[in-house]
Amino acid sequence: MPIEAGDLAALTVMAFTAMVPITLTAIGEIVGEKAGVVNIGLEGIMLLAAWTAVAAYFLSGGSHIAGYTAGLAIGLLLGLLHGVIVVYLKGDQIVSGVGLNLFAAGATVVGTLALWGNYANSPPVDVPQFIEIAGQRVSPLVPLTILMGVAVWLFLNKTVAGLRLRSVGDDPRSAEAMGVNVYRVQIAAAAFAGAMAGLSGAYLSIDYIGSFTKMITAGRGFIALANVAFSGWNPLLALLGGFIFGFFEALAGFAKLQLEATAESYLLQSIPYVATLIAVALVSRKGRMPRWLGRPYVKE
Repeated sequence: MPIEAGDLAALTVMAFTAMVPITLTAIGEIVGEKAGVVNIGLEGIMLLAAWTAVAAYFLSGGSHIAGYTAGLAIGLLLGLLHGVIVVYLKGDQIVSGVGLNLFAAGATVVGTLALWGNYANSPPVDVPQFIEIAGQRVSPLVPLTILMGVAVWLFLNKTVAGLRLRSVGDDPRSAEAMGVNVYRVQIAAAAFAGAMAGLSGAYLSIDYIGSFTKMITAGRGFIALANVAFSGWNPLLALLGGFIFGFFEALAGFAKLQLEATAESYLLQSIPYVATLIAVALVSRKGRMPRWLGRPYVKE
């Protein structure tokens, strides 16, 4: 079925809605990596935050603010934990991230069973109605995500604090010689990256999907990591990368509605992931990777 003008407008709105978790997570990770800390545990942070947000929602009597706050808080704590492990304890950054992913995968299943009596999902959340454009509900986190991308770009490129953070990721010894507390900056950057992943996870469960389901993140944390590379560590271009994923996710959902529940309809769900990976491969930007990325810094 051809896509009409009204369908295209709805697809565009749906794309902006779907881009939020990947884009917010990527923006946070850009800050972390600019300081030299990589976290491949974003998937796990998002997953655990999604569960925590729904749990807080029900335990608070249906407060979305409580859900978002809990998701943001657990993301911040996990990002801080990752930072402490890799910055102060000199743990391997990849191993720490894998540990976060494994822990979240198991903890959310146990938590779902304990709270709701099954291994798969929570009861549905009453998704709030904010504004509607082209017949599609738009969350406040859509404009917030765009503003966050612009704000982080300005912070990194137009402020003294941003310059210090970038210097830590490029040459921490020189940064320390200039009076920058390298460890403190790296810890703060890792915590911010975790907080953005936590906010993204909360958005997924209590806003975008409307419940917690097993493995609700569906690889979005890894796509966010790919978006960091796609953007060349540029928060503004991360908005573009997130929109590409969101558009193809919306397109896959639109196409699936035109088909019955066949093998082809389920295959369509892979479209946004394949399209994003192709985009990353074809538009591989030559943005300079922080020179100290992934390396532990030891004071002399």
